[in-house]
Amino acid sequence: MSNSVMNISEHLSCPLGFGHYNAVDICILETVVIVLLTFLIIAGNLTVIFVFHCAPLLHHYTTSYFIQTMAYADLFVGVSCLVPTLSLLHYSTGVHESLTCQVFGYIISVLKSVSMACLACISVDRYLAITKPLSYNQLVTPWRLRTCIILIWIYSCLIFLPSFFGWGKPGYHGDIFEWCATSWLTNAYFTGFIVCLLYAPAAFVICFTYFHIFKICRQHTKEINDRRARFPSHEVDAAGDSGHGPDRRYAMVLFRITSVFYMLWLPYIIYFLLESSRVLENPALSFLTTWLAISNSFCNCVIYSLSNSVFRLGLRRLSETICSSCMCLKDRDVRDPKPRKRANSCSI
Repeated sequence: MSNSVMNISEHLSCPLGFGHYNAVDICILETVVIVLLTFLIIAGNLTVIFVFHCAPLLHHYTTSYFIQTMAYADLFVGVSCLVPTLSLLHYSTGVHESLTCQVFGYIISVLKSVSMACLACISVDRYLAITKPLSYNQLVTPWRLRTCIILIWIYSCLIFLPSFFGWGKPGYHGDIFEWCATSWLTNAYFTGFIVCLLYAPAAFVICFTYFHIFKICRQHTKEINDRRARFPSHEVDAAGDSGHGPDRRYAMVLFRITSVFYMLWLPYIIYFLLESSRVLENPALSFLTTWLAISNSFCNCVIYSLSNSVFRLGLRRLSETICSSCMCLKDRDVRDPKPRKRANSCSI
């Protein structure tokens, strides 16, 4: 058993370089982390997709288009993570390792760019819903939402395309493949290009919109409290509760998702900038920051399921439907057991 583990470790590219630890233990730890994240991301986002398809109330929100797009992008992240998972669980053949590394890094970067752009579009959508409630339905139409989602995918695919022509690394670190770690280096100009055209605009839009959203909600709450102090009646309470209450609560849910996204991605972005500038190069930090950022694909599911009551209701109904169908199948098998096949001489 120990010989087989040592043979596997010889074919693995383990980026964590702690000298006082056993290399085999580090490889096993990396494998466990990546396999666990892959399973959680795929299972969690499949659950979100099924709940959205089974809960009609969730489609009343226009942001459901972007939430579902993020769920599909995160699901593809989990599916893409099967590549390093299989490379860690099996022997590395070394065939087309450079192409596999480039394609994997490009796909992961594009998918996370889609998630980042969707979060920015969600913040703009909530900003319009609160600042322009009367003209919101005319401004935000299903056709425009679908067009926006298509443009997000096209833009995300184009912005990382220069990496295939030798202009830097698209941003994937924590290299599992040896070629990625040794031969595919980051470039300061390409990193600046990505920051200026993706990271910085998305962060600016999110900060601007949520700042004004909470500023407006705070002003609205203050006006309601003033009215209640002057006219303590049920009519004022009803009028105040029917204002920005649902939009504010839903904005808080989306703000939590956005905050967790940037908290998990900020170490990765900082390390990306430092490594591109040749200021810092640490394989351990590379691995940890990369897979911490990728874990956000599962955290979105957890935050949304814990924060949104409509989503929790849809998840409960989906669970009840699955459990009831399983019980029905079990009861049918009990009532109508399948006849056993009679053994004959040939089967014997």
